[in-house]
Amino acid sequence: MPEIPPISHTARPRLGFLGVGWIGRHRMNAILKTDKVDIVAIADPSLETAAEAGRSAPDAKLVSTLDELLDMELDGVVIATPSALHAEQSIRALERGAAVFCQKPLGRTAEEVKAVVAAARRADRLLGVDLSYRFTEGMRRIREVVRSGELGHIYAVDLTFHNAYGPDKPWFYDPVLSGGGCVMDLGVHLVDLALWTLDYPLVSDVSGKLFAGGEPLGGRADRVEDYAAATADLATGATMRLACSWRLQAGCDAMISATFYGTDGGVALRNVDGSFYDFIAERYRSTARETLATPPDDWGGRAAADWAERLAAGEGFDPEAERLVDVACVLDRIYQR
Repeated sequence: MPEIPPISHTARPRLGFLGVGWIGRHRMNAILKTDKVDIVAIADPSLETAAEAGRSAPDAKLVSTLDELLDMELDGVVIATPSALHAEQSIRALERGAAVFCQKPLGRTAEEVKAVVAAARRADRLLGVDLSYRFTEGMRRIREVVRSGELGHIYAVDLTFHNAYGPDKPWFYDPVLSGGGCVMDLGVHLVDLALWTLDYPLVSDVSGKLFAGGEPLGGRADRVEDYAAATADLATGATMRLACSWRLQAGCDAMISATFYGTDGGVALRNVDGSFYDFIAERYRSTARETLATPPDDWGGRAAADWAERLAAGEGFDPEAERLVDVACVLDRIYQR
């Protein structure tokens, strides 16, 4: 492995983007708005897609592969490619001295996630994953209330993410390429929100049931789940219930919520009128409720912008990245891996 150069604390970080479909372009624009970095290279298998993204960063060189990006000795790489590629591409970038911001999931299994985190630690490079719901104003407020202890002992967490649609790319439905279905796509956000809010308690037991097309998935290796229900018991004595799906007959575009019940009150994040983007956060006391946060809230690109700003400030490896493994381990146990 080549020697990794030291982190620069003076020059603006030079970034490359690998994969610039809709989400990659959205994260690019959020990072550009920080005005803390320079985007110098864009790679995508589609030259047309790369050129479209290049209109936002006209000085960026358009290339085709990760190798071409890394040959430009970048300070950071933003990865928005199919899930099967995330771990390997992240490790290659980190080993070449580039910090990484990757779409979720960071890996298809806990083993893959552990390997990426280990590479970031060895390289002393900042590793970020686009767990974007953490950055909603509602979840930030909820976490503050839970961590304050004002709700007493948190004993139950209910998590929901039903999407009336499904992914439009075939690789999402291939277990080898995706690592899983709606749990990998949506459930990762729910598990992350719960553990992040509760300060990562030990997860003592996990059980789950997966469905595909309305039937139990069983041990089939040729399909991914489109509905999942899971329960996790925490070492604190709390229980966590999760449900997520694609194409559920839900009567609206989406049903998204994270609710925390304590002995002295509760808090909840929930989407408004089936929206994927608008959320309200509330605090509950018996039959009364208090509003903590309401739309509008332009949260979608905050995780990417936060990573870019931290990179520009000269930050290296953050031990908090180890917590990505905790989330991945829960997903593995839902899948009985």
